[in-house]
Amino acid sequence: MAKPKLSFICQNCGAGTARWQGKCDSCGEWNTIVEENTSGGIGGGPQRGRRKGSPSALLPLSGEMEEAPRIVSGIDEFDRATGGGIVRGSALLIGGDPGIGKSTLLMQAAAALSRCGNSVVYVSGEEAVAQVRLRAQRLEAADTSVQLMAETNVEDILATLAEARRPDLVIIDSIQTLWSDMAESAPGTVTQVRTGVQALVRYAKASGAAVILVGHVTKDGQIAGPRVVEHMVDAVLYFEGEGGHHYRILRTVKNRFGPTDEIGVFEMSDIGLREVRNPSELFLGERNEKAPGAAVFAGMEGTRPVLVEIQALVAPSALGTPRRAVIGWDQPRLAMVLAVLEAHCGVRLGQHDVYLNVAGGFRISEPAADLAVAAALVSSLSGAALPSDCVYLGEVSLSGAVRPVAHAAQRLKEAEKLGFRQSVLPSASADLPRSGEIASHEVETLPDLVGRVASGSLPSSG
Repeated sequence: MAKPKLSFICQNCGAGTARWQGKCDSCGEWNTIVEENTSGGIGGGPQRGRRKGSPSALLPLSGEMEEAPRIVSGIDEFDRATGGGIVRGSALLIGGDPGIGKSTLLMQAAAALSRCGNSVVYVSGEEAVAQVRLRAQRLEAADTSVQLMAETNVEDILATLAEARRPDLVIIDSIQTLWSDMAESAPGTVTQVRTGVQALVRYAKASGAAVILVGHVTKDGQIAGPRVVEHMVDAVLYFEGEGGHHYRILRTVKNRFGPTDEIGVFEMSDIGLREVRNPSELFLGERNEKAPGAAVFAGMEGTRPVLVEIQALVAPSALGTPRRAVIGWDQPRLAMVLAVLEAHCGVRLGQHDVYLNVAGGFRISEPAADLAVAAALVSSLSGAALPSDCVYLGEVSLSGAVRPVAHAAQRLKEAEKLGFRQSVLPSASADLPRSGEIASHEVETLPDLVGRVASGSLPSSG
């Protein structure tokens, strides 16, 4: 009998080595390399080398669709994040921190889809059927026709699904608990996760049933297991949230059938997740309008405008190297804005600690927040409060110029709907609304904005 082929595989990135070592050369993580049997998997069975190639059918690109391309759940925030609904025959991967509410979200989505007449199978690898039923009763989802299964073997799951009528949606919670007879390593290892996901993706493509996979995340916030899993599925979504806040955000990072920058906003309650129709009111709900160092930024998340408050605190430092702390924004971006303020505007911050926070725990990734950050910093340093009915948007370049941003009209329309009456934005913005109650104060360079904020020349709300 041939000796099993062993290899050492990193459980973080999936890289393989010929011998064990403490640190992975590919991702730099320590103590993540585990010995695994790599003789299993696709093509690793006893019949390997004997199978002859069989021709596959060639089909034209154009053709009629037999069924509706998407399954709409009726939960608007969930459907928005998935691009308008779940595409039939697709595979989705949802990741998130432990206890963030992934199972709650999928149970509510399964119940909503079942109420719409869809056949849903919920496969739990972490809980017994009785435990899943208890959660369904708490979420008021026990009156639906969702089918439950407590199983971790991939072959048994696929055999059970093949015997019954083809479901519209299969939920697997979670992929780290699955194991396959084709691989000899322990559940949760790179080989088992890759083998299980490959089998489930093949089932989704062959049967036309949509499959949602739940994945654990690492301490860095990435989905655990090999990154090839994210390449195999059709969509990757992250369920995010802060421990001190009740809101949750379903963020799309990959979607082959829709946009990759959409978000769905939920609020955790005692009976599950509740949709947040207007996230701007949630993130602006506890504003202190008279405090210096606070500026409202009109941002975009996909096709949705979102208004958030950016808070800055500039205080004299007793340290040789002043502190720079950022929550909710990019720290290198803050360092760039501070450098531009000092080089082109004469704002000396070298002896001050700088703390920047995006209120509500929201995270901003677009450079259009540069102008709001600069206004908040200057306001905190000078002690002059900014107008409470003003929003800021614009990108700051290294030369001190303020560059226009996309979708300015949508941002201002959302600000006007929430009661804001003025805005500060780049002078070269092209798609500004020609009519409306919101007044636009255009700036060409960052020194122009700093001069207005420091002198208090921006019109107040009074």
